[in-house]
Amino acid sequence: MRADDDRAGYAEIGVETKVSFLSDPRSYPERPSRLTCRETHMSFVFIGDSFVYKLKKPVRFSYLDFSTLERREAACRAELVLNRRLAPAVYLDVVPLTLSRAGLALAGDGPAVDWLVVMRRLDPDRMLENALLDRRLDRRSLDRLADVLASFYAHARPRPMTTAAHLAEWRRRIAENRRVLSNRQLALDFVVLARIDRALRRFLGECPQFFAERLKKRRIVDGHGDLRPEHIWLGEPLAVIDCLEFSAGLRSVDPFDELAFLGIECERLGAGWPGPYLAHRVGRRLGDRIPSPLLAFYRCYRATMRARLAFAHLLEPNPRTPEKWPAQGRAYLRLALGEAREIERHLANSRRPSSSSEAP
Repeated sequence: MRADDDRAGYAEIGVETKVSFLSDPRSYPERPSRLTCRETHMSFVFIGDSFVYKLKKPVRFSYLDFSTLERREAACRAELVLNRRLAPAVYLDVVPLTLSRAGLALAGDGPAVDWLVVMRRLDPDRMLENALLDRRLDRRSLDRLADVLASFYAHARPRPMTTAAHLAEWRRRIAENRRVLSNRQLALDFVVLARIDRALRRFLGECPQFFAERLKKRRIVDGHGDLRPEHIWLGEPLAVIDCLEFSAGLRSVDPFDELAFLGIECERLGAGWPGPYLAHRVGRRLGDRIPSPLLAFYRCYRATMRARLAFAHLLEPNPRTPEKWPAQGRAYLRLALGEAREIERHLANSRRPSSSSEAP
C-alpha cells in the first residue's frame, strides 16, 4: 500500500470501525478470555482480564480538544506522564492503532490512525468508592492515602500567579456554574441557587486575603485535578488514577481544595468523616493548615461544580443514563447549601466589632 493509499484509508476509518475492532478480544496481544467496552464522556475504555486500553473520542469541548490525531496522541502521552506521578505501576504505555493492507492492528506496521493508553487492570473492589459504599473503609487505608497525597503535594510544582488573576479565575468558574444551573430547562430552585452563588461571590469579594495568603505560601500547585473516590485504589501499591491531563489550569489547585473535593464526594456517598480526617492528616504531614472559612468555600464551590456537571448532562441532545443525573445533582446542591450557610456565618461574624473595640 502506497503512502497516498494509507492516507486515504486513514480518512475512511471512523470511530465505529475502531471501536468494533477494539471490542474483539482477538485484537489484543494479551488474548483476553473476555473483554468489556465502557463509554465515558471523553473515551472508550476496553477492559480485559489484566489490562485496560483507553481510546480517546475525537471530541472538542470548551475545556479540551481531542479533535485531531495529533491532539489525541499528545493527550495520551501527557496522560501517561502525569498519571505516573501517583500511579506508576498502573500506567504502562501509549501504543498506536495502525492501519495496513491487512487492516487495523495494535502497534502494527502501518501508519497510526489513533492512539491508546495502556493500563494495568485494578480490582474494582479495592477502589475507595466501593469501600465507602460497602461501609468497610478503615483509618489505616486513609492513613496510607494521606501519606501518598502528602508526599505528592510536597513535591508538586508550584503554580505562580497574581492574586488578581487567581480571583478572576475563581469568578469565571463560579459564573460558569451559575450559567448552567440557572438554565430554565432544568427548573431548579432559584432561591437555593442564588443563595449558594451569593455566598461564593461575597466570600471572594470580602475575603481576598485568604487566597492571597495561599499564593504567598506557594500552596497553589500542579495537582491531580479530579480527586474522587472512584479514582483512588486502596490496593498495593496504593494508586490514584485519571488525573486531568488535558488542562493544566484545572490541575492548578490548593491541596486543600482537592481534599475538599474528595471530602464532598465521600459525603455524597454517605461518609462524612474521611474528608476532615484526610485534611487534618495531610495538613499535619505538610506542616500546613487551612482556615476553616476557606475550606468551606472550597467545599461549596466543588459541590456546586459537581451539581453543574450532573445537570449539564440533561442539556445534551442525547444524554446517557438521564435517570441518574437529577438525584445526583440535587444531592450536590444540598451539600453546597450547607457550606454556603457556613460561609454566611463567617461573613456575619467577621463584620461584628470585636469586644476590645466596643465602647464601654
